[in-house]
Amino acid sequence: MSKASMRNGPSAAAILAAGIGLAVTGIVSAAAEAISEWSAMLVWSKPVGALSGKTTIGIAAWLVSWLVLGLLWKDREVRFGQILVISAALLAVGLLLTFPPVFELIAGG
Repeated sequence: MSKASMRNGPSAAAILAAGIGLAVTGIVSAAAEAISEWSAMLVWSKPVGALSGKTTIGIAAWLVSWLVLGLLWKDREVRFGQILVISAALLAVGLLLTFPPVFELIAGG
């Protein structure tokens, strides 16, 4: 493949999908702390507790978004700088929402 025919779409899809997966994990984690019924629904493995559902949903979001974006962007050149900024913001959201003082504030505790 020549340098002229290379596209950054697949790389951008992987990076953005990682950000989406992290943000979804954070959102699901914060929601589980705020809504006890939701937390109980996320217990897919008793020894692991709600963490099993939280991480599985985050991983599913990552894989599905990577698949969809990868197919949409496989032959495209995208604005890589914007993708990096958006991915970094999603990463920050995901990390903040899994940080106990933040999710406890959201849960009202």
